[in-house]
Amino acid sequence: MHSAGNNKYLLAAAFCCFAAALAHLGCIVFGGDWYRFFGAGEQMARMAEQGLWYPTIVTSVIVLVLLVWALYGLSGAGTIKRLPLTRLALILISSIFLLRGVSFVAIMPMFPENSLTFWLISSGICLFIGGLFALGSWQQWSVLSAKQA
Repeated sequence: MHSAGNNKYLLAAAFCCFAAALAHLGCIVFGGDWYRFFGAGEQMARMAEQGLWYPTIVTSVIVLVLLVWALYGLSGAGTIKRLPLTRLALILISSIFLLRGVSFVAIMPMFPENSLTFWLISSGICLFIGGLFALGSWQQWSVLSAKQA
């Protein structure tokens, strides 16, 4: 039986979210070359190089969302104080990652500048992180249910 704070899936999911946030932050700090490297499209890279606000705002929102999701992963694992609506948040986070991972074909036309490599790699990453959140959430609440029984 796994105890709170020993949920390796949620800890790994949180670590992945922190790493993804850091990579996105790198795009803001290092600009167009990083946007290109990560496959965000030439338009985003050029806007970043021109000093336009749009790439920074969009990428900052992604960074903030990933950081909040990482905190919910840590909360669900029991390594930090329990955050409000943790169970619901983890279900939603898992669902969003998994949905993003499988729906990339439908999303691709909305972002024609993004490379196929970007879509395949980012979708694989989303499936992986979503799987970690889902497994960790299931593990955490199956343990708690067993303790309450």
